[in-house]
Amino acid sequence: MNRTIHSWIDGWVMSRGAARPVTEPWGWTIDVGRPDHVTRHVLGETGDAVDERTVREVAESVTGAGVWLKAFRDPAETGPWLGADWWIDPEPGYLMTISLQESQKAPEPAPSGHRLRVWTSAGVTRAMITASDGSLAARGQIAVTGPTAVADQIETTPAHRRKGLASLIMRTLQRTAAHQGADRAILAGTPAGRALYESLGWTTEAPLTSARFLGAGGGARR
Repeated sequence: MNRTIHSWIDGWVMSRGAARPVTEPWGWTIDVGRPDHVTRHVLGETGDAVDERTVREVAESVTGAGVWLKAFRDPAETGPWLGADWWIDPEPGYLMTISLQESQKAPEPAPSGHRLRVWTSAGVTRAMITASDGSLAARGQIAVTGPTAVADQIETTPAHRRKGLASLIMRTLQRTAAHQGADRAILAGTPAGRALYESLGWTTEAPLTSARFLGAGGGARR
C-alpha cells in the first residue's frame, strides 16, 4: 500500500487522538469515537489504483451512520460508485507533501496586535495566533512520527483572513517539525487551502474523496 498514505494516517491518528489503525486488505480502519465521525475507512492506494470494485465493497460493508470513507481519487469518479445513503463532498481534497529543511527561513513575526503561541504535548505541536482582543485568529497543529510530520486542522477565522496568518502558522509548524527531526511533511488539504500550501512549496500527490454514511435511507436528508 502507498507509503505516503500510511505515513499520513500515522500522523493523523496522533494529531486527533484516534485509535491505532487496523490494517485491512484494502487499506486501514480507524476508530475516532465522535458522533459525527465514529470510524473512518481509508483506502490504501491513489489514482487509478483505487478501483470501483474495492470502493463498492468497502461502502457496502458500512451499516452505521457517521462512518467516513476516504479514497485518494477524484470524487467525480468515485462518487457514482457509492450508494444514495452516502453524502459525498463535491469538492476534492488533496494529499500534499513537502520536503522539510532545517535551513528553512524563519517565520516573520506576528502582525502588530496579534500574538503567536506554540506548544508541544504528546508529540503534537500546536500553533495559535490571537487577535488584540484575545479572540482566535488562526491555528494549526502538526504531529511528528519519526521522519514524517502531518499538518492538521489549519484554519483562519473569517475576520482575519488575507493577513498572512495561515502562512505564519504553516511556516512555524514546518520549522518546528524539522527541528524535531522530520524531513518530510504531509497533509490532506481542501481546495481553499491548496493555493496557500502550493505557495509555501507543497506539491499535490493525489486528489481525495471524502464521503460520510448517513444511515439506511439517509439519502433523503442530503
